[in-house]
Amino acid sequence: MVQKKYREIKTGLFFGSFNPIHYGHLLIASYMLNFTDLDEIWFVVSPQNPLKKKNTLLANHLRLDMVELAIENQEKMKTSDIEFHLPIPSYTVNTLVYLKERSRGRKFVLIMGTDNLNTIEKWKNYNVILDEYSIYVYPRPKIDPGPYAQHHSVKMTDAPVVEISSSFIRNALGEGKDLTFFLPDKVYQYIKKYQLYYNPPLTEIISPDI
Repeated sequence: MVQKKYREIKTGLFFGSFNPIHYGHLLIASYMLNFTDLDEIWFVVSPQNPLKKKNTLLANHLRLDMVELAIENQEKMKTSDIEFHLPIPSYTVNTLVYLKERSRGRKFVLIMGTDNLNTIEKWKNYNVILDEYSIYVYPRPKIDPGPYAQHHSVKMTDAPVVEISSSFIRNALGEGKDLTFFLPDKVYQYIKKYQLYYNPPLTEIISPDI
């Protein structure tokens, strides 16, 4: 009997602190789903990036909640808290190995910006990542992708250049700016309800369970 061959699900892994998630993240994810061969995207919420300061991060569950609110009606987008359960600091290569061992039938692809590709040599075991996984890269404003743009595992995409960042969002919220058109409505309402990023708070803080 001839066995049927089943096509692997091509899953894009969009790593980030998502502190907070905003329309820029969603635009990139939507581009990757619609203009590449990815079947789905997982937003992998990171507890700590070894290359970033931890003191600006909200609690893990708050950032995870906001991602879930942002993509709750998107069947091809999912949240992942896998790095919350792995040793800290979290390293991408460790997460990839863990997922690969436990997710048969899926082929994982990394999604990253030119800023990360440019500094990928700073990542733990970056050569393993380049050798064993595909990387789909989106442009970041005025940042050269670096020498690995020509690597056989790297696919440079024409995703729209997103000028906003989570740090811009945090600073604007801290200044009391109206960010109605920068954030998904449910995320914005969540931020206002729990007074996240506001300094000082707009009203008496309603503290979420921590």
